[in-house]
Amino acid sequence: FKDIFGAAIHALSSNQLTDGVIHRSKRMMLDALGVGLLGTRTTVFNKALKYSQVQETAHIRSSVWGRSDLTLPPHYAAFVNGIAVHSMDFDDTWHPATHPSGAVLPALLALAETMPSRPTGLDLLLAFNVGIEVQGRLMRFSREAYNIPERFHPPSVVGVMGSAAASAKLLGLSPAQCRHALAIAASSAGAPLANAATQTKPLHIGNAARRGLEAAQLAQIGLEGNQAMLDMCSGFGVYYKDYSPSVMAHSSSGVFKWILEEQDVAFKRIPAHLAMHWVVEASLAARRNLQNKEGSVDVSRISRVTLHVPPSKYINCPFPDSEHQARHSFQFNASSALLDNKVTVASYHPAQINRSALKELLSKVEVQTPEDNRPSFDHMYCQVEIETTLGLSYTARCNTFYGHWRKPLSQEDLVDKFQANASSVLSTEGVEGLIHVVGNIERITDCSDLYSFLRRTSRCAEQELYDYARSAAS
Repeated sequence: FKDIFGAAIHALSSNQLTDGVIHRSKRMMLDALGVGLLGTRTTVFNKALKYSQVQETAHIRSSVWGRSDLTLPPHYAAFVNGIAVHSMDFDDTWHPATHPSGAVLPALLALAETMPSRPTGLDLLLAFNVGIEVQGRLMRFSREAYNIPERFHPPSVVGVMGSAAASAKLLGLSPAQCRHALAIAASSAGAPLANAATQTKPLHIGNAARRGLEAAQLAQIGLEGNQAMLDMCSGFGVYYKDYSPSVMAHSSSGVFKWILEEQDVAFKRIPAHLAMHWVVEASLAARRNLQNKEGSVDVSRISRVTLHVPPSKYINCPFPDSEHQARHSFQFNASSALLDNKVTVASYHPAQINRSALKELLSKVEVQTPEDNRPSFDHMYCQVEIETTLGLSYTARCNTFYGHWRKPLSQEDLVDKFQANASSVLSTEGVEGLIHVVGNIERITDCSDLYSFLRRTSRCAEQELYDYARSAAS
């Protein structure tokens, strides 16, 4: 068999981490922590947490983000924290399409907190980048993976492999053990895209984090899988129609280069599917054109809204009736932007979704899929045309939204996003502490402060948890 990844994972060292990769991966870490902390207030997170608490048996414990007095066995902590990261679809997106950080960081933090010999920040950073790298390389084994997915949710396919690789690296597994960890993880890979826009979708990330961690721990104690898993069409190739694997270059070969060095990630400014960012920016621009011409915006005088978007069935949802459907609806996000002149975290609250003015506007939205609009996050665009009852038309187009890898968020805006998200859960000390630790993680000798800051909740957040628990009990 070909050793696709095993030896390379084992051999990679922190000396191979470039300044560019360190900078980008720290941004990914901070963003994942922020959206994860915000996600600890979602219904789906609390359901998963309740389930995981019932399963408590282990003596070793890991932190639950945003909970000052609660710990879980490591694989359940990875599970619920992974769910938190993706619970609002607010986490990073890569190309080819996947959410790379959410499956890896929760697994690593849960594992690192329980290791007898506590890893340094640089150890954690290296393992994180190994998990990101494996996902990037697996997706590049298929041209199919470059398009908006149609069959499997990508984090459920490559995320569990990234979690396994990252955990294996942090555990210091041998090349053979790394191969077995990936083989074991592959048997937990794959979730159908039909569960997109439901409460089950965030579980794909939680399961990837958990199952990847478990795969590495099982390989550590001697469990074996098919070491040729990544080299077989009946192995990992079952997830792609055109699977063509290649061996990952050894770090000592002189030709190894991190994919993250060449391909940055997209950071979201709204908690929704990535494609929604194009439609929101185009809708806001079209609205400005209307306002500049007519002086004000009266949505009752809009007769039709036409969206020119790429073909994708699971994000074409004309009348969403839940927050998860709304996050995956071209029509909803365009209408929200036109009606409110903004789209925010609050836009997906049931009270906002069920507004009569919004539903009336939704009934006027038409979706068209031009042949030149490819279903790829690297090539798609969105054009919005507003027609009024006076026969006037206002059009705007977004080719690249702010936050996309071609137009990355500034560090200031990324930190602002983190602060807004994390401060809904943590005290000021916890928020500022995480910014400092992640910003200097390659120089941190003990990661204990990282777990501590993740548990430093605010008094307001504690009261909200108390109120939520009382409400759930009644």
